Amino acid sequence: QLQASGGGAVQAGGSLRLSCAASGGIRRISSMAWYRQAPGKQRESVASTTWGGITSYADSVNGRFTISRDTAKITVDLQMNSLKPEDTAVYYCYAEVWESGRKNSYWGQGTLVTVSS
Repeated sequence: QLQASGGGAVQAGGSLRLSCAASGGIRRISSMAWYRQAPGKQRESVASTTWGGITSYADSVNGRFTISRDTAKITVDLQMNSLKPEDTAVYYCYAEVWESGRKNSYWGQGTLVTVSS
């Protein structure tokens, strides 16, 4: 239902762009977000956007990452600039979707981002 892509390996200071596409009947999205989970750590929120365009960021990525959504294509991207080794993690796409009068949660498969120093 959520297909993430764009991970890879990059040196510190570099950039990567992650993309997430919704499919399989997902239509009425309330919000979408990117989470990440580093080895040995809990999954944490990185950035989120309401479908109306209100965005929020974790303090650790604010000013370096930008989340954007395409309401026609039902996609959400995460532009990551000035990457640091501590950004290394598996990144997950997440969506809250209105279905039958309630919000349901969907997770995409993770995509690995590796930042070397």
